[in-house]
Amino acid sequence: MSATTRVGITVVCLAAVIAAGQLSAATALADDQPQQVLHNVTYRARIDGVSRGATVTYNISDTDVETANPTMVPGQTFEANAVLANPQHAGMEISIRWPYTANLHCEILVDDALTAQADDYIAPRLLPQSNDPGYGVMPCGGSLANAAAISAASGPPNPAPPNPAPPN
Repeated sequence: MSATTRVGITVVCLAAVIAAGQLSAATALADDQPQQVLHNVTYRARIDGVSRGATVTYNISDTDVETANPTMVPGQTFEANAVLANPQHAGMEISIRWPYTANLHCEILVDDALTAQADDYIAPRLLPQSNDPGYGVMPCGGSLANAAAISAASGPPNPAPPNPAPPN
């Protein structure tokens, strides 16, 4: 073997050793990073009764919420999916508007296992209750990610009717 061939083989071997060292260092760095486990969340809501203005609000991430206004008829189920890093953040609220009455039902499944379930009956009222802002609202599971922002943006869920004009 000539001296030039030996130098060429040595250079190729040296390059292969350097490249392998860089790959194993990158792999070692990647192995040091903790892997975040994500959880599949399924939200289900059902309203059995005659009601309009149904609202379903649920956590779509650990910090964000989504609001849906599905048309709900008795027996129909609303379903939504999300992916959360912390399964304890899985939470939703179902609400109906005054003057309607209905049975509300919700289920939350995390990784296909039932983790929360709630049922409530919203009784009829003759007049809206301005002193009861939670009337017609049923929470289920964990609290909503930014509940204060939702409350401020949506205002009271059952606004009181305007005052009648005084008689002349």
